Amino acid sequence: MHAPYAAHPAATRGRLVPEEESAFRSCYQRDRDRIIHSSAFRRLKHKTQVFVEHEGDYFRTRLTHSIEVAQVARTIAGALGLDQELTEAVALAHDLGHTPFGHTGEDALDALMQPWGGFDHNAQTVRIVTALERHYAEFDGLNLTWDTLEGIAKHNGPVEGKPPETLADYNARHDLELHTHASAEAQAAAVSDDIAYNNHDLHDGLRARLFTEDEIAALPVVGDCYAEVDGKYPGLDPYRRRHEALRRVFGLMVGDVIEAARAALAEAAPDSIDAVRGLGRPVIGFSPRMRADVDAIRHFLFTRMYRAPPVMEKRAQVTRVVEELFPFYMDKPQFLPARWQADVQQAGSERALARLVCDYIAGMTDRFALQAHAEHLGGPGGPGERG
Repeated sequence: MHAPYAAHPAATRGRLVPEEESAFRSCYQRDRDRIIHSSAFRRLKHKTQVFVEHEGDYFRTRLTHSIEVAQVARTIAGALGLDQELTEAVALAHDLGHTPFGHTGEDALDALMQPWGGFDHNAQTVRIVTALERHYAEFDGLNLTWDTLEGIAKHNGPVEGKPPETLADYNARHDLELHTHASAEAQAAAVSDDIAYNNHDLHDGLRARLFTEDEIAALPVVGDCYAEVDGKYPGLDPYRRRHEALRRVFGLMVGDVIEAARAALAEAAPDSIDAVRGLGRPVIGFSPRMRADVDAIRHFLFTRMYRAPPVMEKRAQVTRVVEELFPFYMDKPQFLPARWQADVQQAGSERALARLVCDYIAGMTDRFALQAHAEHLGGPGGPGERG
């Protein structure tokens, strides 16, 4: 049963290109399925979450991260009476625009693209699902519903100030109302992203031996969960102990969001999805106490994992890969794949060519970026499938 403030497939704002709807799937189910079948989604398998993907089979990639986010988001949506398919669609799509090498690649591309409008991974996601996926006969992109596109564009909140160029370009054709908050479904996807990456980065950081279990047991929430496991299962195998403790952390965060959201929704009493958008504040998120605890965990991960010396050393190496590939393709666009050559011929300006090169590099997997750098510039590369 959908809550009155939830999205309803029958009330969707539709698609930019009208289509006959399916007799068996809701419009949001079709959106989700198109995202899963997209080339960009498959490439997430070989894109970094924090570590360079090929360095360890157990570390998270963007694909496994997106699946974890979707699982959490569906749980929250189900508990709150939201549309689970729309929530899942936004969750599965939220990282499609990420570059190779995670945020490191994004920072490098943004710096390189400053003369031509910059780069933003969230705006790139919108660009992918509205233009760069080219599989369908009647339209570029995936022709997702307005509701899903809005959720992708605004799941982190209203777009303040001047939107990134590529997002502004699409918004001029198909107004996503960037100044408002998104649906509760998109908000559920956003907080699920926070829950998933904080928890799995604790797992991955331990596996990479960047910190110890004694150190994370000093963190809020985490320490209580370790104490509970030790009390219930004394002498438990270390790997089972870790799993039991961290899954409790996961569960506490999800439970906190559900309870906080129920209270916020009861107080605001929105009677429609548009009422949620018009509240001027999010209704799905952590309680103030849990938000403070999550911020403490995030700060620990930033200093001990994202800025750890081995990670920073790798960041410098892969930044150089992106910084050298971009001018190479700008100077020699004939080395772009054959199916990109028509776009090269139609580019017509340095700005258009730069965006084309940016799209190509942003779509690369980690392994293909290293391979392309090795092939064209003699840098360190490795075997891997072409992105």
